[in-house]
Order: sequence, then C-alpha cells, then structure tokens
Amino acid sequence: MGISYSFHLLGSSVAFAQARTQIEKTAKVHATVLIEGETGTGKEMAARAIHYLGSRSDRPFVPVNCGALAEALVESELFGHERGAFTDAKSASLGLVQEAGGGTLFLDEIDALSLKAQAALLRFLQDGTYRRVGGGATRQADVRIVVASNANLQELADARRFRKDLLYRVNVLSVHMPPLRERGDDAIELARVFLGRLARQYDRPQPQLTPASLAYIRGHAWPGNVRELENAVHRAFLLSDCPEIDLAAGARKTGVQEQPPAESQGFRQAKERAVGEFERQYLSGLLEQTKGNLTRAAVLAGQDRSAFGRLVRKHGLRQVQEPTA
Repeated sequence: MGISYSFHLLGSSVAFAQARTQIEKTAKVHATVLIEGETGTGKEMAARAIHYLGSRSDRPFVPVNCGALAEALVESELFGHERGAFTDAKSASLGLVQEAGGGTLFLDEIDALSLKAQAALLRFLQDGTYRRVGGGATRQADVRIVVASNANLQELADARRFRKDLLYRVNVLSVHMPPLRERGDDAIELARVFLGRLARQYDRPQPQLTPASLAYIRGHAWPGNVRELENAVHRAFLLSDCPEIDLAAGARKTGVQEQPPAESQGFRQAKERAVGEFERQYLSGLLEQTKGNLTRAAVLAGQDRSAFGRLVRKHGLRQVQEPTA
C-alpha cells in the first residue's frame, strides 16, 4: 500500500474527521477526484494521501500547478510533443500524462486553465486517449486524475469561466478540505507538531506554547489556513531562544493584528473582530490573485460586483481601474 499518510492527516475536529473519511473512501476506488478548499488547507496533501493510500501507491505521483503552465504550451506539457512540432521543440517530450503512467496526475489550480486548454483536457478525460503535439498516433493512458481548486468551480461554470462539461467529468468524487477556523483546537495540535519537526530539523529542544500563544491561536482567523500557521510557528521558533514561544508577540513584530483572547471580549465584539479580520484577509488574497481586477475577484468570491466593491472600499483595499464598456 506504500507509505502511510495517517501522520500527515492530523486533526481531531469533526470537520477534519469528515475530510479524512472522504479521503480514505476515494483512495479505495479508481475515479477522478475534485478537491476543493481555501488556499493553504492542504489540498495537495489530500491528493498525495489519496494516491499513497490507494492501489497505485507504487507508481508515480506527478503534481502540476496549472497556474504556472504557459497557455500556449499546456497541451505540450500535458500530452508531450514530437521533435520539430514547434520552433523550440528540439527533441521529443513524453508529457506529464505519460510520466504519471500507472499512477496519479494531480492538477492543482485547474481553474487557471484557459477554456481552450480545458477543452483539450476534456477530450482526454472522455476516453483516456490523447495525441502528442505534432504527432499522429493515438495513445492510451492509464492514469488517475485528481484535480484541485480554491475557487468554486460551479460558480465559475455559471459565469462561463469554466466548462460545465469538464466540471461534470472531474467532479465524480469530491473532497472538501475545511478551513482552519472551522477545525477547533486542531490548530493547536498542528502548532505543536510543527514545533516538534522544527526542533528535530534545527537540533534544538522543543519549546512549549505560552498561554498567550494558545489564546492567539484560538482567536486568530487564519485566512491563510495551515500554511499561515506553519509559517507563523516557524518564524516564532527561529526568533525565540527561550523554552517557550509567544506567537502573539511574533505577530506584533510582523504587523499581524493580534486579537485579545475571546474570553476577554463581549460576544458581539469578538465576532465583529473575527469577521472583520477574515473579510480583509480574504479580500486581499482575492485581489492579489486577480491583480486587483474587481470584477474577476467578485466572480471568484461568488458575490455581486457592487456588494463586493463596497466591502473592498470598507477595508480600504486597492484595486485596478477597470475599463468601462
């Protein structure tokens, strides 16, 4: 069955237990899987778990960031090309599909593919056959496809930014990775695991979390999810030479707004602070992803453009000037 991924699927919350059950079930069958979740929730970790807990664990796992593929070369990267197929094709290329032969091809950020590239992928998913760019021979691939997106593909399909027929093809099985803010004290469990790894990596004693750190972890919205938590713990570990580390102090040094412990706030105040921080971080991430394009950011958020614009102005965030019709 290959290496075990149980150690990587850490968390005791109900939300994460449901995700782990989905992962374990999908690993047992051969079908295309769609993994959805916010940035930093562990979608690639889930894809690797599906692969290594399944019957293909002794075959390759090939991850691909679709957002990093040049649009003109998507088909060449996925399916390969023959020598001389285009100007820079000095030699033949097998392609990622063949590289993952017998194993799993993980397509992260699938929503970043152009509609043309989506059509090429759809043709392949329909019957598992493909042709190399510049080649005439039809080839058959034995590969499991797992895809991931931090955007809502149904909403993108409704906005005609993602092919509905491709959505139906990739969404045979699905896994939802919950955000860290919905996982209770999983964040504390993860922080302690990260500290243990860092202590071994740097050959130092493992520090403990101060009570202020525990309160900060519970009170912070973690818009960057597990990735943000891991970076925060790493930073605090490197800056501390004490047997305890204070994540709240590290956040102040880096300009991250610290929230007072929830128990010292009224319910309404605590809720307003948490919602406000989440809104700002979430909006900032979308505007960064879309290079300030308000219309595209609103589509990704599944919000009306005018309402989305009011939220952006409320938090004083910058956007690009979009051309008028």
